[in-house]
Amino acid sequence: MDANEFLEFMSKVKMYDLTQPLSVHTPPWPSYMPLQVQYFKRIAGAHMGQGANGQIIKTSNHVGTHMDGEIHFHGSGRTIGQVPLEEWVGPGVVVDISGEVGDYDLYSPEMLTERADIRKGDILVINTGYHRYAWYEPESDEVRYFVKHPGPNPEFHKWALKMKLKWIGVDCGSADHPMNTIIRDWHPKLFAEAEAKLKKNYGKEWDVMFPLEEYYQVMHLKLFPLKLVHAENLGGDIEKLSNKRCWIGCMPLKGMELESSLCRMVAFGAPEE
Repeated sequence: MDANEFLEFMSKVKMYDLTQPLSVHTPPWPSYMPLQVQYFKRIAGAHMGQGANGQIIKTSNHVGTHMDGEIHFHGSGRTIGQVPLEEWVGPGVVVDISGEVGDYDLYSPEMLTERADIRKGDILVINTGYHRYAWYEPESDEVRYFVKHPGPNPEFHKWALKMKLKWIGVDCGSADHPMNTIIRDWHPKLFAEAEAKLKKNYGKEWDVMFPLEEYYQVMHLKLFPLKLVHAENLGGDIEKLSNKRCWIGCMPLKGMELESSLCRMVAFGAPEE
């Protein structure tokens, strides 16, 4: 394929935005600093100048669609800016399990593989359906979005490593189950709800199925040292790619000190017939 053929092909490729809108109303992950936007000058003149609009932005890196970097939980890992661009883009698949999971539920590798063609080395994006509870949606429910979303079962992180996934993306507050994070201590009544559902479905107490010493923040603590990171709070056009293979790209800031980064998440699908 020569340059002209490539450009002609790319002109027909369908592009999808998997990014949530970013606003001062976007809730950060619980306990993190939210986005703050302030004008320091205006076109008509204000504060320290005139002739142009200028803004100061202050935020944590965990607001809206963002990529968790290795050093978010692994001090000797790579920063966001140290990761080659090639590791942020590549072939992958968006798997839709939204019809199979609800509050506090677990998803398994089998639940994903029976719905989509997942290959070794892929970028894997999981549509749990919980993007519909994000701050900008009609069904917005901040507690449900961050505290009740589904999460991986005990085998999931081992399978992800075996598959040599490039990175993982989720459409909810965390790639970990919320009850395997500090959230379980902040919401004891909801932890009791989650444990009751686990007992009903699996006949086990939470800490029996997920021993804390092994499963606390397992998707972060066990995988980041092995260079398998993940993006959280995806949304946008995610429903349009249900169980489809595509080319996926994450565009974080090339911040040489950043432990994580807000990012734009895009996918490219095959040209329409």
